[in-house]
Amino acid sequence: MRVLIAAYSEKTHFYNLVPIAWALRTAGHEVRVVSQPSLTSTIVEAGLTAVAVGRDHSFMEVMESKEEDEGWADRVTSVMTDPENTDWEGLYDFFEDATVNSFRTFNDGWVDELVEYAREWRPDLVLWEAFTFAGAVAARVVGAAHVRVLWGADVLTRARHRFVSLLEKRSPEDRSDPLGEWLGEILGRYGHTFDEEIVTGQRVLDQAPTSMRLPDQAHTVPVRYVPYNGPAEVPSWLLEPPRKPRVCVTAGMSMRNFFGFDMIPLEILQPFADLDVEVVATLVPGEGGVPDLPPNVRLVDFVPMNALLPTCSAVVHIGGAGVVSTALLHGVPQLTLVPGLWDTVVRARALRDNGAGLLLMPGEDSPEAVRDNVRRLVEEPSFREAAELLRQEVLSQPTPNDVVPLLEELCGHRGTPR
Repeated sequence: MRVLIAAYSEKTHFYNLVPIAWALRTAGHEVRVVSQPSLTSTIVEAGLTAVAVGRDHSFMEVMESKEEDEGWADRVTSVMTDPENTDWEGLYDFFEDATVNSFRTFNDGWVDELVEYAREWRPDLVLWEAFTFAGAVAARVVGAAHVRVLWGADVLTRARHRFVSLLEKRSPEDRSDPLGEWLGEILGRYGHTFDEEIVTGQRVLDQAPTSMRLPDQAHTVPVRYVPYNGPAEVPSWLLEPPRKPRVCVTAGMSMRNFFGFDMIPLEILQPFADLDVEVVATLVPGEGGVPDLPPNVRLVDFVPMNALLPTCSAVVHIGGAGVVSTALLHGVPQLTLVPGLWDTVVRARALRDNGAGLLLMPGEDSPEAVRDNVRRLVEEPSFREAAELLRQEVLSQPTPNDVVPLLEELCGHRGTPR
């Protein structure tokens, strides 16, 4: 069958799609990845066929505009963590802001070109990154089956369910739906109407282990997380086993790609001098350059997490989905320095509630607090034991190769193209 993978041009979100893309390829299916032009080289480096359409997004400009809105992150976090206790106004404001400033930014510049390409190529199946609603639109237009692929917790669907339930209780003249109206306008250009399947997908691929997954998510297909970090080299020093417990400190790559700097300052490393550990920090210096660091700290620009974390006794991060998932796969206890972005709080709380991690909220994350929490992760065996239980959950899930037959079966229920 022909499989079209749609992903807006954000590297780390695309990386999440590579294992399932290759599972489909090795099963004999034809796979093409359609995205905006700036992702082309990244797709090709993954050994996949790239199709560039439309124009690139300007999400960096959106994020810069939010720097002056001090309450923005708190409002998003409130909806993401507790939609059931968010009122209509709070949910409406969230979906209006997310639609105008994020979803339209990611999709408007290439949705029509994506539909045009899908009409020409006629895929049987469309897999789409969780924010790439253009993929669902293209699938609907050509009658293809379509699957939403998560890279993190499905907080959007949970918030959407709450929004729709409140929307249905409002009077007909007061039923405004920013997300539905925007997608409905796009679909209308092709003779289709909006329904919630365009937001949720016909199926959802979810890599979270059962204990970390949000409850009551319909049509979920569990799939094992398989790390892909892009082209990478294992440094020679990593081939030698650590002489002391090793701690990784990383801010991930997403925010660095967006802003050009890391969200963990190097100053946070100073108190690690008090611990009998070795630290590998994948951080880049800020404008002030590199401060004097303790002798037990190794500062590097990048190391593939799938190579580094198996050697670690703990990891400190900002809650990014890729780092969290890789640490889960290798049974590593985690300390999250929560930035309050999207689903990071949900993920950090799930780690804490499962006993496999600790978290520090903004204002709590002093260098000394980070040191003290890392000491607990390294010295208290309960964290490693809980992390190992989550690792077993990850390994019990079907691999991407195992999921391919389910995707093939889904394609037996295609719609009618227009």
